[in-house]
Amino acid sequence: MSFYSANIIAGIPITETRCACVACRFGHGTDRPPRQRRYTCDATDAEWAVLAPLLPWPSWLDGGGGHPEKYCRRSVIDAICYVVDNGIKWRNLPTDYEIPWRTVHAIFTRWNRAGFTLAVHNDLRERVRLAEGRAAEPTVAVIDSQSVRAAETVGSASRGWDAGKKVAGRKRHVLVDSIGLLLVVVVTAASVQDRDGARTALTLLRDWFEKIILIWADGAYAGKLVTWAKCTLGYTIEIVKRSDTTTGFEVIPRRWVVERTLAWIFQHRRCVRDYERLLEHHEAMVQWAMIILMRRRLARAK
Repeated sequence: MSFYSANIIAGIPITETRCACVACRFGHGTDRPPRQRRYTCDATDAEWAVLAPLLPWPSWLDGGGGHPEKYCRRSVIDAICYVVDNGIKWRNLPTDYEIPWRTVHAIFTRWNRAGFTLAVHNDLRERVRLAEGRAAEPTVAVIDSQSVRAAETVGSASRGWDAGKKVAGRKRHVLVDSIGLLLVVVVTAASVQDRDGARTALTLLRDWFEKIILIWADGAYAGKLVTWAKCTLGYTIEIVKRSDTTTGFEVIPRRWVVERTLAWIFQHRRCVRDYERLLEHHEAMVQWAMIILMRRRLARAK
């Protein structure tokens, strides 16, 4: 289920010396020498071959106005992934990318506002599911939340105190499919209850996915949310509880899938702590973390 009209660029092999992105083919991306890949978050040739056809088609090529792109898209993507993976400030972007940090941040913001980041993420998820031998659209989901500490850049209006986890900051509510791929992420203040944040996340899930009928959750989502989801959205929420007799660590059926996804997201340092002034920017950081993970998985499979 693509969220935009894909324009696949084909016919030119993608190599280290020549890129097939629209900036290098039709813009000014070749005005600079190709950048040497030196960081672990930089896309390999196989990963770039997976990601390049999914990037948005620029409006300036269709006469929509604007200047031709000045920087190679592969370098732009690598710069964004460097910020996500290493957790640095935008201003501290390494100079070997040869792109002003303001330009990288502007592209990150513009693509997120236009829905391109979500579209690329969703297309990659569909490809991973198909590669795993599953249908492109899931029929079940797992929900959970995670509280993260907020930096001083987070405004007081969008931060709160999670009394249960003893965390001052924000909370991300995530829904994943049966293999742990992200479906929906909603970021709120940490003081928002799991049941309240789940209503927004489940509403988005109903708007984007038509085939999902069953959702697994933990005991924090029991109560009125189960009735509301059934009557309003047609979802069956099945509560998977931890055994009362078990002590210590226990792998809980179904719920371990979303817990593993939260661990995947936590491997990217920009997602370990919330530095974003806007809630939607933190949601975009989570989506980019999953984009990095899925493009690597598809590249290995290819």
